[in-house]
Amino acid sequence: AAAAPGKKITARIKRTLPVRGPQAPTLSELMRWYCLNTNTHGCRRIVVSRGRLRRFLWILLTLGAVGLILWQCAELLVNYYSASVSVTVQFQKLPFPAVTICNINPYKYSSMKDYLSELDKETKKALETFYGFSEGKSKVRRSVDEWNSTGSDFFEQIPLLKFEDFSKTATDLRSGQKRKIEGNVFHKDSSIVNSGDSNDIIGFQLCDANNSSECAIYTFSSGVNAIQEWYKLHYMNIMAQIPLETKEKLSYSADDLLLTCFFDGLSCDKRHFTRFHHPLHGNCYTFNSGENGTILSTSTGGSEYGLQVVLYIGEADYNPFLVTSTGAKIIVHDQNEYPFIEDIGTEIETAAATSIGMHFTRSRKLSKPYSDCTETGADIPVENLYNKSYSLQICLHSCFQKAMVDSCGCAQYAQPLPAGAEYCNYKKNPNWMYCYYRLHEKFVKEQLGCQQICKDACSFKEWALTTSIAQWPSTVSEDWMLRVLSWDKGQKINKKLNKTDLANLMVFYKDLNERFISENPANTLVILLSNFGGQLGLWMSCSVVCVIEIVEVFFIDSLSIVMRRQWQKAKKWWNNRKRDRAGKAPQAGDLERQGHDNPVCIDEDLPTFNTALRLPLPQDSPLPRTPPPNYSTLRLEAAFTEQLPDTLEVGQR
Repeated sequence: AAAAPGKKITARIKRTLPVRGPQAPTLSELMRWYCLNTNTHGCRRIVVSRGRLRRFLWILLTLGAVGLILWQCAELLVNYYSASVSVTVQFQKLPFPAVTICNINPYKYSSMKDYLSELDKETKKALETFYGFSEGKSKVRRSVDEWNSTGSDFFEQIPLLKFEDFSKTATDLRSGQKRKIEGNVFHKDSSIVNSGDSNDIIGFQLCDANNSSECAIYTFSSGVNAIQEWYKLHYMNIMAQIPLETKEKLSYSADDLLLTCFFDGLSCDKRHFTRFHHPLHGNCYTFNSGENGTILSTSTGGSEYGLQVVLYIGEADYNPFLVTSTGAKIIVHDQNEYPFIEDIGTEIETAAATSIGMHFTRSRKLSKPYSDCTETGADIPVENLYNKSYSLQICLHSCFQKAMVDSCGCAQYAQPLPAGAEYCNYKKNPNWMYCYYRLHEKFVKEQLGCQQICKDACSFKEWALTTSIAQWPSTVSEDWMLRVLSWDKGQKINKKLNKTDLANLMVFYKDLNERFISENPANTLVILLSNFGGQLGLWMSCSVVCVIEIVEVFFIDSLSIVMRRQWQKAKKWWNNRKRDRAGKAPQAGDLERQGHDNPVCIDEDLPTFNTALRLPLPQDSPLPRTPPPNYSTLRLEAAFTEQLPDTLEVGQR
């Protein structure tokens, strides 16, 4: 059956009618259609303006408006990810923090002499050689453990050296022989030697046990610093070999350290303290640790209602080479935090009353995308070795310990042991000193990646401390007070304590103001969208519909046009290839349709009069002209020559 005439006309219109809008065959036609139909006035004025100057001005204005919109929207995005800080002050009953107290001297020297006999002997020999000290020959016991006999070998391998000049020639302070030193020099003191005398420089050399040519020389401008650093190096090696149970017995007990205790006006004793062993500070004792599930609180501020303790320091039993100051170290911290005594501990003087007033502050920061903090540390790829709540210090120390185990094959003595690792010592790890120093150097220079991995905690508690010191006991009360304290300690009354063996400590809230510092988003999503809309309306007279229109035209329609043209080219290439293989001449229907053929148009409506008028004219046909008017039609004539009969009858009536 023959196709209906309407369908034939529709097909002809689809083939020949120019297509505009999203179905336009070229990008230029699409852009022109968009500019003529969009609600953004600047784009329309570019197309409809007459004259190059006016069109150029509209192009500049439109591009300037687009640039301002992009700039303002970028500022809005930056402000969206910013936070405002609010401070809230509350007056209420406050929980008392945990207070950890350690003696600066970790172990009683009288108990440690047997373990440190070889090390002390080598240290005294170095002092006698370098400074001319002479204490006479002392009897040294060497029968405690087997490392004393083997430790001397390592003292020979890592002796103290006195550098004669800067040509890396040094004198062994143990044997008095000169040796040539090879290796990189690291000056450990922060200050440069004031005098030009190089004889003041002493240090030691560490070499790789697997490669003797790989060495590092550590020098010090102060003999005190050099001897202490060298002593601590060997000291940690010795202590790493002593079992934990033995070290707890060698350190101070609660009865040794605590003489008197008061909290909130009531008496307390060692049962309120919890012991934990610190590798560098020995036995430490934490007041109000919360291990029994109870956390003490205070409802009154002032020194009378805080913690008051009198500590026995025992200066006479201090290790003369390990510590050079007398007193105790304390740290105020939360019950879930690990007390880093060596990092942020506060030192307490002897023969003085130290008052520490506290202000309590809780802080909370916003996490991503506002800041790079972590809520619980679960997203940090570093194992927490301290079994306490996450903190930046815990992460850094754990990261270094893990790197120490991976690089050196053993753990550093001052930090907790990872699972399956053991502390470094001479016997099992003869290369650990060199490895540790080189690794620590990388850690300080932020080359291990720990500083990049570890993040601040989003929420934390802080106690701001204000310290004041007064002489204690006073001159008039010194005699009777020391006698009473001596009696309380169980000594004979005629052997009273020395005031330099005692320290008085008071820790209290200065007020009960709890300060809460929090971060809040400076802008919400609603405000951000409102600001975007304001910028679009101000500069481009545009709304959300315009934005959707821009996305549709510039991304969806433009992409479809490009893909359509590529498909037509590929199809033409394939048809030409098939024709060439068959040896056929190109047919008229094979020619690429130019103009406005729209394969996507599927509208089956019949053509209207307006679309029919837009059909192109046949070729070689004259252009139709409008016929001249018929002027005879303009002549006025009577409509009727005579009156109708029915009108006459009406008039007669």
